[in-house]
Amino acid sequence: MISDAEFTQAIVTLQTPRDCLRWAESTMRRHAAFLGHGTDDYWDEGLGLMLHVLSLPWDSDPRLLDARLLPMEVEQFVGLLRRRVNERVPAAYLTGKAWFCGFEFSVDARVLVPRSPIAELIEQRFEPWLEPERVSRVLDLCTGSGCIAIACAAAFPAALVDATDISAEALQVCQLNIEQHGVEQQVRALRGDGLAAAEGRYDLIVSNPPYVDAADMASLPA
Repeated sequence: MISDAEFTQAIVTLQTPRDCLRWAESTMRRHAAFLGHGTDDYWDEGLGLMLHVLSLPWDSDPRLLDARLLPMEVEQFVGLLRRRVNERVPAAYLTGKAWFCGFEFSVDARVLVPRSPIAELIEQRFEPWLEPERVSRVLDLCTGSGCIAIACAAAFPAALVDATDISAEALQVCQLNIEQHGVEQQVRALRGDGLAAAEGRYDLIVSNPPYVDAADMASLPA
């Protein structure tokens, strides 16, 4: 746990993004914070939080790491890191953003953080198992944030994509991402259990369902 005293000391002593990232890495390592929600090392985890605080993109000039932060920026970063460690909140939920197949998606506690080996298959357009030019309809079961459906829409621009989920809350996030990516004419968010919401025949059916129950969800590491 990051104590009140450690929180206060960090706010007073940290001055640059590099200072903050070095402190964040050692703090997360000391508290054995779980990785696997989009990043695989503590530096990138901290960097994502810092860029969120500064409203900067991932390809920002690295010289900014040595710029002097405003006190409120340091306090916001340390506050996010404290929640990351003490409350075990995934960084993607703290920033409201996650990446999948090279696209940024809005996420929150209503959906799981996008992370799936299906991304590699989408990027390869599922070759050699199908002919991409012949794909006209795609179904994404248990869509959650809609990341797989939207990535499939980009991989198969001539295809119509149905994104289904039993959760109305998850579909709210899915619809938000559909609108943010401007694919309302190509991707539909449909509510239903399993194949209940599916309509007709599909050339491709993909799914990365949440395979943990409610009890396990409550005890997942972060």
